[in-house]
Amino acid sequence: MKDLFGKALLDYYQGNYSVDIVTSTNISEEDTLPLPYLFRDFSEMPTLEQNALNLCKGHILDVGCGAGNHALWLQSKGFNVKAIDNSKGAIEVTKKRGVINAEFKSLLNETETFDTILLLMNGTGIFQYLDSAPRYLKHLKSLLNKEGQILIDSSDIKYMYEDDDGGYWLDINANYYGELDYYISYKGEKDIALKWLYLDFDTLNELCMHAGLRCEKVAVGAHYDYLAKLTHLIN
Repeated sequence: MKDLFGKALLDYYQGNYSVDIVTSTNISEEDTLPLPYLFRDFSEMPTLEQNALNLCKGHILDVGCGAGNHALWLQSKGFNVKAIDNSKGAIEVTKKRGVINAEFKSLLNETETFDTILLLMNGTGIFQYLDSAPRYLKHLKSLLNKEGQILIDSSDIKYMYEDDDGGYWLDINANYYGELDYYISYKGEKDIALKWLYLDFDTLNELCMHAGLRCEKVAVGAHYDYLAKLTHLIN
């Protein structure tokens, strides 16, 4: 991995902003991801993100923190926040912007426990594959304090397979339709494809039940997206 995402964040932070990140998937054409958006403040965040931040409590883990927007806002409200990301560039920017506790680390290597775990900007993407989601949910559960919560968002992207007649061209013999190949390019460089998972709520709910987690939909966005709260399932 070339960490083009981290390189772009560093360029923007250091005043070297000239072009944006270009993204695409195996089922969609190229799109622009503006770098200023990756440095947004609370007022510029989508409602689902604002809702998630307002629900936070206690000791917080911000997974896939990016440039540290969520962690910075939470710090400003007096919360104890740990921010992690598997992009070295992102963590460097996060630290430079003032996040006190930021670490280059993958979620599966985290061992502390928390009262709130945040996975935003399609948080289920980190699972990569539907088959690997149970492993991640089991690990997330192990990091959750007794009265803790996991706040995670995603989208049901079934609409992307809809044809002009209102039907769907899903291949029943293919993998789950939310498993995508995600491509990033920046300043003429291309990174290898990332595996990225979008989960519809019903599928997430079923996976959580098997993992011993209660799944509650707490907010719905304007475009097939939702915010879910996961807590320990008490029998």
